[in-house]
Amino acid sequence: MPITKRRRLVLRSAATCVAAALGATALAACGSEDAGEDSSGPVSLTYWTWTPGMDKVVDLWNKGPGKKDQITVTVKKQASGDTLVTKILTAHKAGKGPDLVQAEYQALPTLVSNDAVADIAGEVGDAKGKFAEGVWQQTTLGTDAVYAVPQDIGPMMFYYRQDLFKKYGLKVPATWEEFAETARALKKKAPDKDLTTFSANDSGLFAGLAQQAGAQWWTTSGDKWKVGIDDAASQKVARFWGDLVKEGAVDDQPMYTPAWNKALNTGKQIAWVSAVWAPGTLTTAAPDTKGKWAMAPLPQWSQSENVTGSWGGSSTAVTTDSENKAAAAKFAAWLNTDGDALNALAKESGIYPASTSAQLSGAFTTPPDYFSNQPDFYAKAAEIAESTAPSAWGPNVNVAYTTFKDAFGKAAKDKSDFVAALTAMQDDTVADLKKQGFEVSE
Repeated sequence: MPITKRRRLVLRSAATCVAAALGATALAACGSEDAGEDSSGPVSLTYWTWTPGMDKVVDLWNKGPGKKDQITVTVKKQASGDTLVTKILTAHKAGKGPDLVQAEYQALPTLVSNDAVADIAGEVGDAKGKFAEGVWQQTTLGTDAVYAVPQDIGPMMFYYRQDLFKKYGLKVPATWEEFAETARALKKKAPDKDLTTFSANDSGLFAGLAQQAGAQWWTTSGDKWKVGIDDAASQKVARFWGDLVKEGAVDDQPMYTPAWNKALNTGKQIAWVSAVWAPGTLTTAAPDTKGKWAMAPLPQWSQSENVTGSWGGSSTAVTTDSENKAAAAKFAAWLNTDGDALNALAKESGIYPASTSAQLSGAFTTPPDYFSNQPDFYAKAAEIAESTAPSAWGPNVNVAYTTFKDAFGKAAKDKSDFVAALTAMQDDTVADLKKQGFEVSE
């Protein structure tokens, strides 16, 4: 992202607009203050998204509500992840951004801190009740502003081979302590098998587990960022997995490799800590085990808790470059709250909707084909999604994630201290924020 002499996230009341300021550059482009100033007459909007089949979903708008409101949306397919973030920032710098953009939740702070997305609280604020509190919070960054409308989410869950759990006399773990005991028990009964793996390739998985434990990796106080990647909650998670890897109770091979696929397909690995989108992955990775898996809530840190983390998910944001912010916000709200739109998204794009009402309707009234043996799959998923913990993302998630892969990858290979790897993430993230010109609270 562009570097300024002094960069900060300024949190102000909604009345004066909540915006991210780029140092001395004017605080002029405050999202929703002029969001209702769209010119009358036909409006044409451009939407940058990577979601497959989105053009078919948008056709519903163009032929229905959009046609009535004289608002036409054109889909421009893009790459996802950091590639899209970079493209958006480059386009914004030139004043040529699209009207709308699909943004992963962890990317929003970067876009906000560069003043690339608008505050649309005045246009979509009443949609809040359609989403779980922890999900909605990901688009507000803990402020009175609303920087996007949630689209899809990835509540985390526990997947396990029912047949092999029964064969080895294992119980589905309700707590992480029971999870560790289950991993050890399996090793004693079947030394050639692993309950699961700790993958140092997947920073998003670890972030979700830390989120479930109560971690707040990035927070703001006034005009300063505070980084808490090595907070007590995250250290607890790191120590837990580090101990399991060190003693050999779980595997430490990376996920999404041919070897990992084979381990799932042959029953060498009999469980997976994942998210609601796991059926799609298992269909490809372990085709021979269809109908043998089941889904349960994520283990808890104590019996009295009921909370899950989030792994993945995205939102629809309106850019500050749009000359038709009110119209763009109207489309963003429709796309992610309208029943027909959400059913189309599920059918054409395979997403799991953030909207709570859509999680029990349409495509989600029957289980995924891979889990046809679990009729209540989506009913249980909806219950779990409601317990999603609030997240806390910052403007340099990419730096933290890169260090995670390096530091945790080495720690897993050497079976060394995972907490030390966490400290490396903390140090690198703080150093990068300061280098970019953000003020950081120690």
